[in-house]
Amino acid sequence: MSTLTRAMAVCLALAAAPCGRALAQMPESLPAGPSVRISAVTQPLPTQPQFTRVDIPYLREAVPERSKGRISVQLSTHAERNLSGTEIVRLVRSGQVDIGAGTLSTLSGDVPLLDGIDLAGLSPDIEQAKTIADAILPAANKDLERFGVKLLNIFPFPAQVLFCRQPFASLADLKGLKIRTFGNSLNDFVATIGAQPISIGFPEVYSALERGVADCAITGTGSGASARWPEVSTHISDLPLSWALAGYMVNLAWWNRLDPQVRSFLEGTFAEMNDKLWELGRQATEDGIACNIGEAGSCKLHPLAARPMTLVKAAPADHELLRKSFRAVVLPNWVKRCGARCGEIYNTVIAPVSGVEYSP
Repeated sequence: MSTLTRAMAVCLALAAAPCGRALAQMPESLPAGPSVRISAVTQPLPTQPQFTRVDIPYLREAVPERSKGRISVQLSTHAERNLSGTEIVRLVRSGQVDIGAGTLSTLSGDVPLLDGIDLAGLSPDIEQAKTIADAILPAANKDLERFGVKLLNIFPFPAQVLFCRQPFASLADLKGLKIRTFGNSLNDFVATIGAQPISIGFPEVYSALERGVADCAITGTGSGASARWPEVSTHISDLPLSWALAGYMVNLAWWNRLDPQVRSFLEGTFAEMNDKLWELGRQATEDGIACNIGEAGSCKLHPLAARPMTLVKAAPADHELLRKSFRAVVLPNWVKRCGARCGEIYNTVIAPVSGVEYSP
């Protein structure tokens, strides 16, 4: 583990806000020059660790400080701007905001290639998810150029797992149940195990589980903890179905007009944010599980469940079923939606990492 990674882990474990060690690695201050005012809309909610532990310390606080006031960032969340998240590409493209962030599955309506970076069953662990995200970024930006936007980085939320309101021991036990999903690839996966995918907005999932409208729901381990899902569900799986990968993007025309020194300063800042967000994704995954099952000593980032859930550990057969679903259904269906070129990009960039080739 690198010195910087160890420092990040210590900062997160201590529940620090701005992490001095991490921020000390930011780019040196800029020389004097014209001021730059940046508008940024990033995470869905102001309470999320990605916002409180990364965006605020870096964008709102450290960037103005390190640039000696030359750069300032007007930072807000989707909720504060009354956005659903689906508008981010269009807002950045139109120049209404300079920097925006959103999950790739949400943004894939405009750029279908983005959905292929985080298909259900593609990445069994966060390390593989990061390798794929880093590898695909240049190809993703080629597609995004026609929208006038550019991805600066791709980062994860906690592992997306199953929360259920009744006991289950394996994926096979979920046949016939109604499962809340988001995104096409999760729909495909849920259908392959004989369950019924249903679309429910995240704010409405709590009541849907409470009333039995949904038997199970998929979200991040930490997201479910923060939304108090342990109050309306009893069992949680530790099997990562996907990682809800997201990215920060910029208006390309605005970005190219920036002073090269300012652009380099921001690139360095987002590179450090990227490192911290991937470490946060790993820790938030583990922390979310701990909080949901009532392990107070390991619950640092999210609310501790008042009624601990039962952890369902995935068996080898569950991992194999997820992998088989990815190969036989999820991947081919995505290529059908995205087009033959996406299959070619997948085989060139992602298949060497995933070990699964797409065959037309």
